[in-house]
Amino acid sequence: MKRTVLVTGSSRGLGATIAKALVEKGFNVVINYYKSKEKAEGLASELGEQNAIALYADVTNRQEVDEMVKVATDYFGQIDVVVNNALVDFKFDPIQQKSFIDLSWKDYQKQLDGTLKGAFNVTQSVLPQFMERQNGSIISIGTNLYQNPVVPYHEYTTAKAGLIGFTRNIASELGQYGIKANVVSGGLLKVTDASSVTTQEVFELIANSTPMRKVTTPEQVAHLVVFLSSKEAEGVTGQNFTVDGGLTMN
Repeated sequence: MKRTVLVTGSSRGLGATIAKALVEKGFNVVINYYKSKEKAEGLASELGEQNAIALYADVTNRQEVDEMVKVATDYFGQIDVVVNNALVDFKFDPIQQKSFIDLSWKDYQKQLDGTLKGAFNVTQSVLPQFMERQNGSIISIGTNLYQNPVVPYHEYTTAKAGLIGFTRNIASELGQYGIKANVVSGGLLKVTDASSVTTQEVFELIANSTPMRKVTTPEQVAHLVVFLSSKEAEGVTGQNFTVDGGLTMN
């Protein structure tokens, strides 16, 4: 039976790229959206109703997440993998980004809720079926900025760094049930909706600082997500994989 992957925030940007890559490799995909209903349904139509379904849910709302998981499970029979990709109201804009002194805790809370609360809700919601089958995979999308803050996107980077602690703890506890948990941390991606306002100077700075002399693409991140979603990655858990052309090295 084909594996089914739930990708949060996948109507556009990196999430849509991940959804397309998964379907190309033979997976079913649940396209989660919050505001972009038309784009989500258009993507589902493009990928085919036998392969994809578009479902609304605010990932910070547990009731909506539970309903999405139920509908998706009924549609495809089960969910095998979740990709915590949703990004709440953030743009990689080095000009408009607030300095630390100008930030409020509300700025932090918005990113903490979108990133960590969202991952918490989705992961807990699918956990009963993962535990019942003694198998499942949780993949969260992080960032290399926590290692190398080329631009100090304080609230975004702090929330994403928290995903690593979240992931390693659930990997440690849930491994006994055959459940894997990993993070895929991309570099600045050229180009997604979130990075569309990034200045050319920043892209050039990153490219010139990277061993491969290139900025990472959404497709490169998607390829690793596809691998971690596959049976070939059964022995991989608790890891943070960085896809940034070698800009940061572990």
